[in-house]
Amino acid sequence: MRTSLLTPAPAAAQEQETPRRTVAAWSLPVWAAVLASAAAGLLLDLASAPVGWWPLTFVSVAVALVALIGRSIGGALLVGTVFGAVFFATHLVWVGEFLGPVPWLALAGLEAVLFGAGAVPIALAYRWTARYPARGLVQLLAVPPLIAALWTAREVVMGAWPYSGFPWARLGMTQVGGPLAEAASWTSVTGLSLLIVMVCASVVQWIRAGGIRFMLGLHPAVSVAVLLVVTPQFPTASAGEFRVGWVQGDGPTGYFDDKAPGDVLAAQTAATVPLYGQPMDLLAWPEGGVDADPLSDPAAAEALDRVVRSAEAPLLMNAATTRGDDVFNTSLLWTAEPTDRQWHDKVNPVPFGEYVPDRWFYELIVPDLVGLIQREYTPGTNPPIVQVGDVRVGLAICFDVIYDTVIWDGARAGAEVYVFQTNNADFRGTDENLQQLAFARMRAIETGRAVVNVSTVGTSQVIAPDGATVDSIGVDTADASISTVPLRTGLTPAVILGPWLTALVVLAAAGAFMAAGFFHRARTRADGADRPTGPGSQP
Repeated sequence: MRTSLLTPAPAAAQEQETPRRTVAAWSLPVWAAVLASAAAGLLLDLASAPVGWWPLTFVSVAVALVALIGRSIGGALLVGTVFGAVFFATHLVWVGEFLGPVPWLALAGLEAVLFGAGAVPIALAYRWTARYPARGLVQLLAVPPLIAALWTAREVVMGAWPYSGFPWARLGMTQVGGPLAEAASWTSVTGLSLLIVMVCASVVQWIRAGGIRFMLGLHPAVSVAVLLVVTPQFPTASAGEFRVGWVQGDGPTGYFDDKAPGDVLAAQTAATVPLYGQPMDLLAWPEGGVDADPLSDPAAAEALDRVVRSAEAPLLMNAATTRGDDVFNTSLLWTAEPTDRQWHDKVNPVPFGEYVPDRWFYELIVPDLVGLIQREYTPGTNPPIVQVGDVRVGLAICFDVIYDTVIWDGARAGAEVYVFQTNNADFRGTDENLQQLAFARMRAIETGRAVVNVSTVGTSQVIAPDGATVDSIGVDTADASISTVPLRTGLTPAVILGPWLTALVVLAAAGAFMAAGFFHRARTRADGADRPTGPGSQP
């Protein structure tokens, strides 16, 4: 009768000298692996915003890895998909707030399947390296980086594909409230994810090698963990201060809100009035703060002119704009002098929110839902930055905050401070806003710059370069404030090396995975050639 959930090693392996013991048969039964994987998915949701119990990330990843050890391809797909289904279904429940369960389940289901597919290489890597001694260098020093690279490569791929990907759920982002977040200024969020998995995979290998009976095997995990804890945030250089007025109008900006043309602009303008007469360098409104195209609507343009004259500062606002046959989600720096106006178009419109990819196909499946989405925004190509006097302000419009390249491009273009504009009205009363806030805070740490994160309906925040929230406006509140934020110059290693690291992780994962498969096949052929054949030979 089985006395342990872990399958014991074969008797022949147990009779070997302890240092040569392999890990070939160290695995959970399938039913236990499925339950463990489901629990791990729930733990990762608790580690993420808004709960934010960041240590649970390490527990979640370690349990998920244990569940994959010894799995077949089909078993790994099942176990990984269960993890993804539990995590994404709970983490993204806000997607169905207004459109119902179909979009929520479709997105969570797609992400779960992709996550499950990415679990297969991890399970194969464990299988292919199982013959090496449990306390040898391959198991302790080579397997953890391989597993970490495969896990992180899955994050990268899911963040870029399909339809520009959805890099919303990343291990590195769970650490924004903990002591490890500062490492992201050196490694980027992708690098932080890599190091988290490396710690977890090293602990798993230590346990497989004997646990407390082999304390030396814990050295790799402890070394990486200590490095994460002691690494300070990369220092950027002070470049003065900047006064930003930021306004949360709490207007009817939801897709299905009852409103008349001009209501949103009126709400933003009314909330801005208390700031008039106070000195500021920039006035910032949220995404969707103007419900008309001021480039083609004279009345909207005149209303913005009045705001700029009253505030005595340029206005960074956002509206849908049309140029030719294309419609853009555009942030405009509105100035008294028309020739000085600048704009940036959202780089990554949200599929099935701001446009419908392959509309003809999805209309065949869910015509009623697709018919509700009339917007067809075009991706922008202009830099995410505007010049305000001699200060460059980096931009990100709503979900563009989750895309690394948008943030990095702003920093490399000379941004000394960021303004993130968002409209959370379609997700009132959900966790979406606080999850997005976690991204904004991590971007401040990653780039070493202050962030003004302004929403239509809340919450809005001012975030210091170390990721701390220094001022905020609550949800469903019309309010405005002026904050003096520090300007910073200099590029962090995350900004400089981030694109290279992202590519390197994917290439290294692919290369190491193929190498592990090659050596596994070579050893299998060698074992077959050495095995005696003929009458009397053992099978």
